Amino acid sequence: MDFGRVITAMVTPFDAELRVDWDQARKLIDYLIEEQQSDSLVVCGTTGESPTLTEDEKLAMFKLAVEQAKGRCRIIAGTGSYDTAHTIHLTKAAESAGVDGILLVAPYYNRPSQEGLYAHFKAAAESTSLPVMLYNIPSRTGITVSASTTLKLAQLPNVVATKEAHSDFDLISELTANAPEGFRVYSGDDILTLPMLSVGAYGIVSVASHVIGKEMQQLVRAYTSGNVAEAASWHAKLRPIFNGLFNCPHRVPNPVPVKYALGLHGMPVGGVRLPLVPATEEEGRFIEALFRR
Repeated sequence: MDFGRVITAMVTPFDAELRVDWDQARKLIDYLIEEQQSDSLVVCGTTGESPTLTEDEKLAMFKLAVEQAKGRCRIIAGTGSYDTAHTIHLTKAAESAGVDGILLVAPYYNRPSQEGLYAHFKAAAESTSLPVMLYNIPSRTGITVSASTTLKLAQLPNVVATKEAHSDFDLISELTANAPEGFRVYSGDDILTLPMLSVGAYGIVSVASHVIGKEMQQLVRAYTSGNVAEAASWHAKLRPIFNGLFNCPHRVPNPVPVKYALGLHGMPVGGVRLPLVPATEEEGRFIEALFRR
């Protein structure tokens, strides 16, 4: 299964009452595929506000995404949690919904040992025939999946990739140097797309690709075709947006800035559910200025 080079971690559109806006979700999927050139979409991940979505909402979103994509891109379901049994339950339900792959975040809050992490991911991967992408994001989960644990998991037949959302390049380099053939490492941080490609990563699971997906494809294609100078030029052009979407005034958390930015691009996706709060006027002006530049 090839998930492609540029994968968008999709936001979940809400209406004025903060119910899932299913019609707008269909429009957003079309927009990300046709306008922003996403190779795959992650639905119901953290950027999709998964902690505040009900199980019924997640299952409905899995089905809707598969139906709307119509094979034009891959649909990857975020089914990971800090409860192995529930992760397996949701993974099986996602497979029944017809998704193309599974994203499994490291168990958050309970901070298991490396042995516990391995056992958790192994049990979830073995519950499905779908390809699995691991997700290592220490800043949010409170735990780092070590390179040795990921490489051990990579021996499982359907564990095919990892999303690494951190800047530990020694860990990333160990993965790219020692992973089995066909196992792919993805950046999980937009600003690190080019640096991670330079040490052997395959692509990016992106938030900024909601609004600059075409440009990110150009960056990746330039690098993979050997034109490093052009890739560096794209990196320099896009860097203010990469940084701005994650470094708004007051460190506004994802996906608040990108939801605001989508509205600026003619794709309104509504607000965010508590405990997140919408962008303030000051923060909105900051985001608008990113794109005026």
